[in-house]
Amino acid sequence: MNGKELAAALKNGEYVYGTAILSPSALWPKVVASLDIDLVFIDTEHVPLDREKVSWMCQVYGALNLAPIVRIPSPDPNQASMVLDGGATGIIAPYVETALQVRQLVGAVKLKPVKGSKLQHQLLEKQAFEPELADYIDQQNRQNVLIVNIESVPALEALDEILSVEGLDGILVGPHDLSCSLGIPEKYQHPLFIQTVETIIEKARKNNIGVGIHMWEEVGNDQEILWAKKGANLIMHSNDLTLFKNAMQKDLQRIKGALGESLVNQSADQWKI
Repeated sequence: MNGKELAAALKNGEYVYGTAILSPSALWPKVVASLDIDLVFIDTEHVPLDREKVSWMCQVYGALNLAPIVRIPSPDPNQASMVLDGGATGIIAPYVETALQVRQLVGAVKLKPVKGSKLQHQLLEKQAFEPELADYIDQQNRQNVLIVNIESVPALEALDEILSVEGLDGILVGPHDLSCSLGIPEKYQHPLFIQTVETIIEKARKNNIGVGIHMWEEVGNDQEILWAKKGANLIMHSNDLTLFKNAMQKDLQRIKGALGESLVNQSADQWKI
């Protein structure tokens, strides 16, 4: 799926499937490409990947028609421009809490390469670009996708304004940070958490904005399916590290159990991104 197709699917409420890829192994893209998914989520907020490695991953996954969406370390337009220059199809901006932050990110993602006062006049005063420049910008950025993380109480309070910003394609709930901001850390079955996520989904879909929640197995696949049935159409499931750990742990439990042994370390810790 390319960026233009991804943005259209998010806004139209079609299901879009992805997973977080933490490993930069050269052997990994071929395996991931064999899965029936549409995008890969490459995280640079919590995962130690340098700019060159991220660019390599973006170029390879993009060539395999898996849209590479990179989460930048902070909602910084300059960081957004850097990963797009490296080959990303789109960005995920973490911990966004204001509509102004979203507008600045729109400038970096949807209005490249305009910068400085000319860009700010357009973003804040709606000053139109010259027709030739407007056509050029549209051609340059039509594949770029903008998604922001909603993961705090201030973001919830500003959600209506955030969703109204032209150029935003999707929002992705960060369940771990959101639960902490709500004062109920990691209580994903708490009524307050469930009600909050359902409200986010409802508001996003009313605004024709794609919406999802980054889930891993500990939170529960059944809940992930229920939220999808309620309107969440960005299905961002787990990550390669967690899936490897869980599959390996199950295999070792079966093998050691058959041999009369047990696993010494059966920690249920997950990689929370």
